[in-house]
Amino acid sequence: MGTAEDAKPLEPLRFPLYGSRLIEASAGTGKTYTIAALYLRLVLNHGREAAYGQSLTPPQILVVTFTEAATRELRERIRSRLAEAAAAFRDPDQAVELDPFLDGLLREYPQRAERAQAARVLELAAEWMDEAAVATIHAWCYRMLREHAFDSGSLFTQDLETDPGELLAESVRDYWRTFVYPLDPEAFQLFRQAVGAADPDALQRALARLIGADEELADDADDPLLEPSGLAERLGAWHQALEQLKAPWRDEREAVEAEFLDLHRRVLNGTKYKNPQQLLERMAAWADDPAQPVPLTDKGKPDPGLLERMSATGLADPSRHKKGQSLPASLHRAFKALDRHVELDAPGVAILRAAARWITRRFQAEQRRRAQLGFQDLLTRLRDALRGPGGARLAQTIRSQFPVALIDEFQDTDPVQYELFETVYRIADNDPGLGLFLIGDPKQAIYGFRGADIHSYLRARAATEGRHYTLPRNFRSSEALVGAVNQLFARAEGSWPAGAFAFRGGSGGGLPFHPVEAQGRGEFFEEAGAEHPALNLWCHDPGVSVAKNAYLPTYAEACAARIVALLNGGAARPAVTGFRHPGGHLEPVRPRDMAVLVRNHTEASAIQEALAAREVRSVYLSDRDSVLATAEADDLVRWLRACAEPTDEGLVRAALATPTLGLALSELDRLVTDELAWERRIEQFGEYRRLWRSRGVLAMLHRLLHDFGVPQRLLAISGGERSLTNLLHLAELLQQWAREHDGEQALIRHLVELRQQARNGVEDQILRLESDEDLVKVVTIHKSKGLQYPLVFLPFVCTFRPVTARDAPRRVPDQHGRLRWRFELDQEDVEAADSERLAEDLRLFYVALTRAQHACWVGMAPITQGNTKRSLLERSAAGYLLAGPDGVEPGGLGAVLEQAAAADPAITVSEPLLDEASRFVGDPAAPPLGEPCQPRRRAADAWWIASYSALVRHDTAGRARSAPASAAEDVLREESGHALVQEAGGDAGSWHGFPRGPDAGTFLHNLLEWAATQLGLATAGAQPEWLDAEVERRCRFRGWDGQVATVQGWLRALLGAELSLPGAQTTLALGRLPTYQAELEFLIETQPLRADRLDDLVCQHLLPGRARPPVAPARLNGMLKGFIDLVCCHEGRYYVADYKSNWLGGGDGHYAPEYLEAEVLERRYDLQLVIYTLALHRLLRARMPDYDYDRHVGGGFYLFLRGVQAPGQGVFHARPPRALIEELDGWLRDGPDGPQEQTL
Repeated sequence: MGTAEDAKPLEPLRFPLYGSRLIEASAGTGKTYTIAALYLRLVLNHGREAAYGQSLTPPQILVVTFTEAATRELRERIRSRLAEAAAAFRDPDQAVELDPFLDGLLREYPQRAERAQAARVLELAAEWMDEAAVATIHAWCYRMLREHAFDSGSLFTQDLETDPGELLAESVRDYWRTFVYPLDPEAFQLFRQAVGAADPDALQRALARLIGADEELADDADDPLLEPSGLAERLGAWHQALEQLKAPWRDEREAVEAEFLDLHRRVLNGTKYKNPQQLLERMAAWADDPAQPVPLTDKGKPDPGLLERMSATGLADPSRHKKGQSLPASLHRAFKALDRHVELDAPGVAILRAAARWITRRFQAEQRRRAQLGFQDLLTRLRDALRGPGGARLAQTIRSQFPVALIDEFQDTDPVQYELFETVYRIADNDPGLGLFLIGDPKQAIYGFRGADIHSYLRARAATEGRHYTLPRNFRSSEALVGAVNQLFARAEGSWPAGAFAFRGGSGGGLPFHPVEAQGRGEFFEEAGAEHPALNLWCHDPGVSVAKNAYLPTYAEACAARIVALLNGGAARPAVTGFRHPGGHLEPVRPRDMAVLVRNHTEASAIQEALAAREVRSVYLSDRDSVLATAEADDLVRWLRACAEPTDEGLVRAALATPTLGLALSELDRLVTDELAWERRIEQFGEYRRLWRSRGVLAMLHRLLHDFGVPQRLLAISGGERSLTNLLHLAELLQQWAREHDGEQALIRHLVELRQQARNGVEDQILRLESDEDLVKVVTIHKSKGLQYPLVFLPFVCTFRPVTARDAPRRVPDQHGRLRWRFELDQEDVEAADSERLAEDLRLFYVALTRAQHACWVGMAPITQGNTKRSLLERSAAGYLLAGPDGVEPGGLGAVLEQAAAADPAITVSEPLLDEASRFVGDPAAPPLGEPCQPRRRAADAWWIASYSALVRHDTAGRARSAPASAAEDVLREESGHALVQEAGGDAGSWHGFPRGPDAGTFLHNLLEWAATQLGLATAGAQPEWLDAEVERRCRFRGWDGQVATVQGWLRALLGAELSLPGAQTTLALGRLPTYQAELEFLIETQPLRADRLDDLVCQHLLPGRARPPVAPARLNGMLKGFIDLVCCHEGRYYVADYKSNWLGGGDGHYAPEYLEAEVLERRYDLQLVIYTLALHRLLRARMPDYDYDRHVGGGFYLFLRGVQAPGQGVFHARPPRALIEELDGWLRDGPDGPQEQTL
């Protein structure tokens, strides 16, 4: 079996780019750098025998990772790497300080021509990265389902619902209505006891981990519990069985109680059966309640053990008797009946299993009805498609589309994701015609709570046996820190039976630890003139076990005190603590250099409170905590209710009393006694309601916050910045949800429902970073993965949450390492699940340790939990790693840690120092804030989107109008300048008699657009019957039945007309155009330029000396927008063309060239032609390497549609001089009419 021991160090220049291969990349070893290097080689087809075999383009190379942030980073890293390599190949002489990979790659292309060709390929790939197949696994699956809808059996259009919680809750309510409502009261009480749920919300919580696992839960397609009648029958049978046990205890109570009291006096041990009368009362309450499965304790909790103790078998246990006593030969049948309680088939597990399956199917059916998908559905739908009858063809299609795939963070793969890649790329086959590179680090597999399964990674390791590679060198941390981490894990690997990660053996070779090399860093961390130890083990061992509630505050104080000491050393003048750089300069340590890594919000609160008490500001980052679960969300609900119903005094008082609003007690008391003050508050909330209804909830909340001075008050107190960030975040979410929920009450109801569900993981609801200032970062370990910090503190790493039987249902590994659902956990299941928990905690500890660049502090103590007195340190990750699986007794931890640190001087052991008096003195050299800068000009220029129609069409005040939003609006604006008449203007039956006005013009433009984009101009010219059918349909739709033949003949003549263009050797016919682009939209950035200056330039160069109307008084500043009807190429020159439906007269003679020129000037089409030609000029200059205006631009022409048979065929052509276009291009770029002084 292949393991990491068989792996070869990966050489980026020699790695084979074909077949299936596994790359294990330990923390900080340059994984992203390697991916970019391999990507670059695939683009170049580099490597001779190690090459893939052909050059690939970005759309052909699939790169999959698991978060949107990682996708964005990876795409940009690859893009910049391609651009950097292209520059090196383009001009090697200017390439300085190339890294070893690029330098080696450049040497393998010694010929100048080879380098030029490679540079061009790399440049094109960099430009193509916007279309690169770099995506999350979910985004890739979504794309495959849409692009291959036929093969996958998917709908062409499906909505991706990022938070399907409401639909799922609706499915749970459907189950409740269908199955639970019809039950009689006794059956309902039994159902409630069986599943532990009294309402739909409680049932959804009980099924949270099971819903969606239909495939894993399915074992009986004909399960009667999937029908309401089956549930009622099962509960009825259970009720009857319970009744058989209870009847004797109820009907013969006096005899049963008398016999038990006699047994208690003569036979039973009083210490085993304390308070006999109380035991009988509990049994009587159980017997009298037909819906109570087991007796209850004094505190109302189920006590199934009492039935066993009161049964004949339990009473007969000699260990429960007085010395020398035994039970009589005959006992009352009530005691004997209880012997059958162990045989009762409690239906709770079966009901939960069936309910999860029914709800899952209902949820999926409703998703299909709504054409809706959730994130997990993307994976399962593609998996099911690959399993289906068209799966082989779909897999082949995907392989052809993406012949090479790089799967990043592969250790976070779940079984469904693994099946996708296995089905498509056939990992074990090692097909040389494909490339599948699985990149990850099993030591960092920490997302089991999201469904990630390290066993899937190990399956891939087994399937790629003999093709394993490693990245052997750490580039993140100092040499001392890398060595210290190596020492701790290598020691555990060689000393503990299950290895350093408690995961030895099994498929894929288990999870061994192998040390990495260190690249080292140029600077080092120094305190008081000496290099600081890299790994610092704090030992708090008072000689007795330390409870968690003592461990957290102790190490919160110790960590905060150490942080203050380091910061004060950095703030001293001269600084004595900081980072010593090679030149001798000491960079003082700052709060931003420090990170405290925690597991949850409780630990984060403990350290933040300790830091705040020492005047050290911090910021908390988590990837799981929802803003909906905060106290601010609770207060906000009260505000919203008061604003929605300001006449309800109770709601207003509740809002005013919220802590976040911060009214003083004296003010609240005054509102009780001062009627006028109270009336003012009522009016105030009435105004908030009016504002909510007129401007929206966001504007209303902003007004409320400022009216009560909430921002100023919160920013002045500890933790206030966090609270204010939460409030603003919630306000934005409410504004977003308001688009989907009409009315105040609907919005409030939606917020309350979401708070009750408190779902984690929804991206827009995760707590936001409150500040990016120079603060200490408190980060969850999961959130820190992929990040790095100069100094890292791990004060709470000895905490853990053991698995217990109460965690059922839970997935537990079987003997093959596959996770299977268990609804009831026996001791063996608990031990297996807790071992799995410890293994993941160890991987989490490895992630935490490897975030540090220079130094790390670890808080150790002989921790215990619950009522246990002995130390349970070995059940924590840090305790297992450092003290071993047998643990350590209180008082012996220091010696164990000293032994672990003995082999490496970079590891130190010390007691935590608790200096409660220490305070952060701040940075005395920080300059005070100066006066705010005052602008020397207006803060913002008038920025707008201009267009030709906006410049020539004025509003009532004579100002230019905004640009049209679409091509259709552009046409409508232009046509609206013509006469708004619809009657014929010439001979009936001719196109001169065709209606005129905006509607007719839009009709003709739309027809020509349809012919160009949907049918194709060449097809329309060669097969006019298709165009005729569309003309007839559109004419009849408008009631122009009499114009059908006219328009059909008109368009045929237009498509076949031989148009003469000045300077062209041959005529141009629309119906024969081989290359064109219809409805080309453009946006050109414009710096400040007066419209009259632009107009003067056009008048000077195009048709000079001719009179024409002036443009609107305006200044271009922003964007210049337009829609060109047609861009075409004729005889190697490019033209812009625009259709004009203007009515100039009732005969062909009215469309002679001189009339066309007059119309062009009157409508200022000359300005339009110049703008369109400028857009064409910029497009060609960007796309054509050898572009030359004189050689490639033919100008523009207007095709007056009604003059197609007139002299000149209705064509007005002009080619703006090069000088005009280049000068205008420079003006728009530089802005000659901007302010001379831009300084603020």
